[in-house]
Amino acid sequence: MEKQKHRVVRRRIFAVAAGGAALGVGVAATLAAWTDTEWVFGGDGTGGPGVGTSTFAIEQNTDPGFDEAAWTDEPDNPGGEMVFSAAGLLGTELTPGDSVYAAVALRTKAASIAGDVELQPAVTAAGIATVDDGDRLFDALDVRVATATAAFTCDASAFTGGATIIADGPLSGTGGSVTQSLAAAAGSVQYYCFEVTLPDPIPLAPGFDAADYMGRTIAPAWEFVATS
Repeated sequence: MEKQKHRVVRRRIFAVAAGGAALGVGVAATLAAWTDTEWVFGGDGTGGPGVGTSTFAIEQNTDPGFDEAAWTDEPDNPGGEMVFSAAGLLGTELTPGDSVYAAVALRTKAASIAGDVELQPAVTAAGIATVDDGDRLFDALDVRVATATAAFTCDASAFTGGATIIADGPLSGTGGSVTQSLAAAAGSVQYYCFEVTLPDPIPLAPGFDAADYMGRTIAPAWEFVATS
């Protein structure tokens, strides 16, 4: 009886050993299989990166002759300086009924995509010392803005010729009525002429007379908001 028990145990051991041998052969066959991989990347055809974002940026030119070297980027208030004047009249020499003029041109930068620009109402220029307590002069002035895609003379004739008038009203609160399109990569230029007028008669604030408006100075600043 004892010998028979040992024979049963030995058969089980042999069976387990045989099973283990069979399993071992199977694992060896799997590990011996051939493998290979392939990679690709998004490039630009020359070995550089091929996925990224576009850029959109505009620049301005306030030079009276729009000299090519005068293009500049002025993203913060007060921005580029426009000098208002008229024939024989400085912007700081207004009397009732006088108008003065200044021009600016806009375009996209060389690497920019196309977009649209919209003129915002005037605000006070940052960091410029003025003499206008209560914003009396600022609130009394009128503004008109004419624009075209070809350069034109920025004076009274700009508002009776072929340019489009996009703003006409009080300096405080009058922005552009429509947007203008700028082509990509400096492909087009948009020209603007600003006219600032001291009305005659002056729209007097309560308790003020015309003499209270003498000797005042302001520095209006306009923002062009551009979107692509």
